Amino acid sequence: MQGLISTTEEINSVLKIEVIDLLKQLIAIPSFSREENKTADLLESFLNGKGIVTNRKVNNIWSVNKHFNSALPTILLNSHHDTVKPDSAYTKNPFNPDITDGKLFGLGSNDAGGALVSLLATFLHYYENKKLKYNLIFCAGAEEEISGANGTASVLTELPEINFAIVAEPTQMNLAIAEKGLVVLDCISYGKSGHAAREEGENAIYKAIKDIEWFKSFSFPKISETLGPVKMNVTVIKAGSQHNVIPANCEFTVDVRTTDSYTNEKVLEIIKQNVSCEVKVRSLRLQPSSIPANHSFVQAGIKHGRKTYGSPTLSDQALMPWPSVKIGPGDSARSHSADEFIYINEIEEGIELYIKLLNEIVF
Repeated sequence: MQGLISTTEEINSVLKIEVIDLLKQLIAIPSFSREENKTADLLESFLNGKGIVTNRKVNNIWSVNKHFNSALPTILLNSHHDTVKPDSAYTKNPFNPDITDGKLFGLGSNDAGGALVSLLATFLHYYENKKLKYNLIFCAGAEEEISGANGTASVLTELPEINFAIVAEPTQMNLAIAEKGLVVLDCISYGKSGHAAREEGENAIYKAIKDIEWFKSFSFPKISETLGPVKMNVTVIKAGSQHNVIPANCEFTVDVRTTDSYTNEKVLEIIKQNVSCEVKVRSLRLQPSSIPANHSFVQAGIKHGRKTYGSPTLSDQALMPWPSVKIGPGDSARSHSADEFIYINEIEEGIELYIKLLNEIVF
């Protein structure tokens, strides 16, 4: 099959160059969440150009290794090609893939373009190998930045059974072995309106204060070894219409960051048992995730000097029901920032390390 790359020497001389060029092309194409059709076209064309069959659902692209064997366990290699909109503080053209002093600038270069193409290079490295003990599925997902229904979540049920997933995000190639989940609550405290001067009614703000104080001070008993405690923050509040009317309703929003010590459902149950306000949950689908520290891939990472940690930021891991680990080139601190960039050598080293770690378990 012409165009595929398999030897270490070829990886160093050709594959890294190819995927870095692909990343430059991806940066040049605006791919905001729900608007990723053109980058999906590019990824599909790139894989097809290697003679690799692709599957597509909306703007999600996935492929399996050439010698896929349903009797073998399967590893999902997942990242995303959508981006947020550029920060207003950009001084560079966010769609100009400029390389300066070893840095590749451009929107999505760090989050998560560099990780995406590094994982794609890794998939290509193993694509034709007949001796693998695992199948590999590469999936470039859409709508990750908004946890959209037409993103990776929409294809999970169409994939073969997955044993574990490697999610490529900028982690400086350290291993996030746990990730916080998210629950957003819309709460309403009910009172009774009346004239403020006559002290009529029941002030919904005062009722809300009691529940807000509970959200501020309550500590969930179980604390995650990797993610710490569940965190709750009241972030939005709205009540009242004019100065002389006692408000009948007080609405407030609570941001809850869950850990692998509880399911989102259990956290919601505990909250409802302790507050008097009406609690409406937007979604329970963004679950906390984790992988055992003794998992073979995690142990391979430790063997090669990588650190393990718990991640406070969300990724497509939140949608996956199987064990997963987040690892990729780049630095999370650069994500969603003006003049985003990734070092070229981070991508090159990321490819090499992905292969080193997988070599520990796939043969």
